[in-house]
Amino acid sequence: MSISSRNGPQLSVIIPTYNRSQLLRQTLGNLARQRMPAASFEVIVADDGSSDDTRAVVAEAAKSMRVQYHFQPDEGFRAGMARNAGARLAAAPVLVFLDTGALVGPDYLDCHLAEHEAGGRTAVVGYAHGYDLAGTVPGLAAAAAEALPEQVVARFGDEAGFADARQPQFVDCDFDLGRLAAPWVLFWTLNCSVRADDFQRLGGFDEDFHGWGLEDLELAYRLFNDGVGFRLSRRAWVVHAPHARDRDAILAESMRNLRRLLAKHPQPPVEIVWRLMQRASPLDLEASYQFLLSWARRARGIDVAAELARELPRLDPAGRTVVVGAGGRVPTALPSAILLDFDADLLAEATFGTSHVGHHAIGLRTPLEDGAADTVLLTSRLVGLWGRWGRALLAEAHRIGRSVRLTEAFARRIGDSPPG
Repeated sequence: MSISSRNGPQLSVIIPTYNRSQLLRQTLGNLARQRMPAASFEVIVADDGSSDDTRAVVAEAAKSMRVQYHFQPDEGFRAGMARNAGARLAAAPVLVFLDTGALVGPDYLDCHLAEHEAGGRTAVVGYAHGYDLAGTVPGLAAAAAEALPEQVVARFGDEAGFADARQPQFVDCDFDLGRLAAPWVLFWTLNCSVRADDFQRLGGFDEDFHGWGLEDLELAYRLFNDGVGFRLSRRAWVVHAPHARDRDAILAESMRNLRRLLAKHPQPPVEIVWRLMQRASPLDLEASYQFLLSWARRARGIDVAAELARELPRLDPAGRTVVVGAGGRVPTALPSAILLDFDADLLAEATFGTSHVGHHAIGLRTPLEDGAADTVLLTSRLVGLWGRWGRALLAEAHRIGRSVRLTEAFARRIGDSPPG
């Protein structure tokens, strides 16, 4: 796709904001310093119900560059809805999403544009200096308020705490997101861009997400599954200006949105995100997902029909049964059951032409309700996952089932091995 625009801007920069007029003034001032010609971009400020002087700040910025303003009533944190409203006003073929308080250098927009001009359907992940919910670099707040962003980068660039929070993941893939099985988890609306036609075709951000976090990952997951590639730009960087945050509220809101994410996409990679966010960070997804994919390849030949057949006499024919790790074949005598497996192709084979219901899932967190089953059977297809996720698999099985059993074959294979 050519992203040239003969009669309008090449980039639309969409900035959601709420009662942060001073930070917004800085962000807009940085955009006014772009080396890109002013006619080549537009800025759309999407106001989520501010009661401060945000509108006046936007009006002042509009004297030096093309700026549009959209206001929606304050009905809680609805950043996704605000961004969608901004995108509907956008005239350019590329949308750049930028947070209020994300401070940019003079080549920022040229660098985003260059990534899209390289060709292909691409979502660009921009680097974010100084973004860390756990804390901030001493002196960074004062420097960000007083110095130009490029001066801040020159001063703090060698400090570990100034690196992007995703730096370890970037290093692991040698800064090539194309090597990753789950690059979408690194796509944050703090600083990113995407083709407008890709964004619009998928319906933009899901407006069911209220409060802080994960609406960007949800969009990125859909973009990835739709065939959009992900690319990192270290040149299209921002400096995240430190500001006060309610970390407890952020955590509570992100966990609510995590439940929404899983309800909408109850597939293995999102299950892993669920598991990680109970204990660590979703940024660790890649290693866990690669572990699952490796085991799935090794487990393709594990057929559990025989071991399930040996369990049939112990099942209540009228009861509700869930099989976790069903594989591609189950006994024909198995009463209608809910089948779960981490291999979507095998699961389709197991359910084809039957009354069984299939869910493409590991079993870490399923879409089933509490107490949905009378019996949950765990099979030997889970043996390779036991040392990593055994406790989580058992906990979920006990949540959805009144009775939980390992098949005899599975129990023999793991022996006394403790669940991980």
